[in-house]
Amino acid sequence: MKAVVCVMLKPDVLDPQGRAIQRACVTLGYDRVVDVRQGKVFEIELRTEDRATAEGLVRELCEKLLANGVIEDWRIERFAD
Repeated sequence: MKAVVCVMLKPDVLDPQGRAIQRACVTLGYDRVVDVRQGKVFEIELRTEDRATAEGLVRELCEKLLANGVIEDWRIERFAD
């Protein structure tokens, strides 16, 4: 089973890289881009077919390893077999 997790900076945390990307978009002529937030995507391959077990493991990984709970939020985007 594969899980896809998205980790993003919390909305109230400054995102200088996202801001730089937004400015570059405007410079390149994409003036309708008003904000960019950058983050991380993790694809995690799991050795289990049980959805509940997989979800518990992924949640634990996010809380302990993949995301800094002080400045980042995370969400499980999807599970796939």
